Amino acid sequence: MLADNIKRIRKKNGFTQEKLARLANISNNTLVKIEMGMAKEPTITTIQKLADALDISIDELVGRKRK
Repeated sequence: MLADNIKRIRKKNGFTQEKLARLANISNNTLVKIEMGMAKEPTITTIQKLADALDISIDELVGRKRK
């Protein structure tokens, strides 16, 4: 779910993987692995950086619905 959400939101914002990685200050290789589902448990720091770069909450990034 995380991988799909990142890819979907990234594309919605018109970002390439390279641009999002640069904005989030993470390596492009890390982003590629996350989007491919190869990084099963990225660190909370990485998730926060991606959420910030995409201008969304961590909850939205991981697909968590509030009750």
